[in-house]
Amino acid sequence: MEVPGHGEGVGELLRLVRRRGGPAEVLELLGRRTGAQAAWIGRGGLVEAATAGFPRRSVGALAEHVERLASGRLAAATTRIGELEARLEAFGGREPRPVLVTLSASPLSREAAALTSQAGGVADLLSRASDADDGTQGYEAKAAQLRFAVLTALLAGDVTMARRMTTGDVPPLLDAERVRVHLLHCPPADRDRLTRTYLDPSGYHGPGLMVNCPVFREQLICPVAEDPGLGGRFHQGEVLRRLVRENPGYALGVSRPHPLAATAEAYGEAVHALAVARNSPGRLAAYRGQPSLVHVLPRRAALAWAHAHLEPLRTVPKPTVDVVRLAVTFSRSGVARLLHLSRTTVTAHCRRAEEALGIDLGEVRTRATLDLALSLTALSPESADPGRTDPGRTGTGRPVAPPLGDLLRAPSATAWAEPFLRPLLDAGHRDLRRTVEAWIEANTDARRTAAHVGLSRNTVRARLRTAERLLNRDLLTTGSGIHDVVHALRVTAAQRAQPAAGSGRRARWSPADIAS
Repeated sequence: MEVPGHGEGVGELLRLVRRRGGPAEVLELLGRRTGAQAAWIGRGGLVEAATAGFPRRSVGALAEHVERLASGRLAAATTRIGELEARLEAFGGREPRPVLVTLSASPLSREAAALTSQAGGVADLLSRASDADDGTQGYEAKAAQLRFAVLTALLAGDVTMARRMTTGDVPPLLDAERVRVHLLHCPPADRDRLTRTYLDPSGYHGPGLMVNCPVFREQLICPVAEDPGLGGRFHQGEVLRRLVRENPGYALGVSRPHPLAATAEAYGEAVHALAVARNSPGRLAAYRGQPSLVHVLPRRAALAWAHAHLEPLRTVPKPTVDVVRLAVTFSRSGVARLLHLSRTTVTAHCRRAEEALGIDLGEVRTRATLDLALSLTALSPESADPGRTDPGRTGTGRPVAPPLGDLLRAPSATAWAEPFLRPLLDAGHRDLRRTVEAWIEANTDARRTAAHVGLSRNTVRARLRTAERLLNRDLLTTGSGIHDVVHALRVTAAQRAQPAAGSGRRARWSPADIAS
């Protein structure tokens, strides 16, 4: 038969290529132009696409011909099935080859046969493009998993493990001595696009990484090598700043430079800086806050207290301790996403720790105390060995532990807490400290806080956002900033409760002031 508008048929095929159609659309066009029924038999020997009227049962009768074409022994064949003429043609250079089958009442004209061959070539092209897309997506998914694993190792302080994960193609970041963590806030839909846009051929991002945060869907974690000599095809820090300038919905928090093994500390600073950035006109902030209480306490006495506080956790499995380290800072659903566990499993681990310690992790002061103890032992991991005798232990290995109240009366704690809270005492922010204190008393419940101070919940949250900016701490996303506020308020309360010099009386501590 003649094919009307043969040139138009070729033009339609080209349009299908441009818009990345599939074999099914190619067969539909072919059937419309030639009047034949058609089927595309893929490399697996199954019909992957067919026109609506194609009799699929006929494929069994053509099995021998299809096998010979797919194996490369024939390029094309013609046969009959009952009253229909069957034309088969193989495509591609890799065996097994896909086969295009057309069935028609009469032999195809030369023009129709030519269009059929062209259609088969286009179907093969689109099919291979689809396979390539699947392969690319699979590669990108595996590369993203590797980047997340590298970041996880860095957050655990294990640079050696991070390098072992990338043997043969180590990212430049792991050759750096110091790192800054940039934390980008952006719409969740933009994260994958950004990681693809700035991907280098190795699956990394030049001298840094871009990793989707598993806890907060709108955050992109970007550790960037501080060493200028590493270079790369782009300077990631500059790129992230430009993205913030060009996109009103973006914000960026940047840590100070830290040793690579201290990436977790850099990440914590970036979290606090992002809270400030989101409340600033320029939507960009570098961390300028004070260190946390854990860094200023008298080390030997603080470690002795921490070991004594955590002693009951020696009876629970290590995975429980690992979960609780995160659960004091992130929500339980966030911990579940981070560790790829169910929320029920995370809750079970938390309940086991609560029973061992005799505490309620639902209380913000309790979480702050536990976080302080865990952070102290994390700073000196060698001291966590139960069989080790250190300066904070007796000869039998049992801690000689001061109460937490004594630690909070230390001059270094006072010297830390007073300037930390000072921004809340300025004349222009007189109500902020009262709101923040009420918020802690209400266990960080905005509704209860609003009722206590006589404000709306929106006003309470607005004041907390102002406090975030003044304190350089994140208060509304994770728990780390809240814990610093709890500790600072405890220290000042401990100073107020301290007896006058020479009174000979020891201060009495209420559970609300000191949770030890």
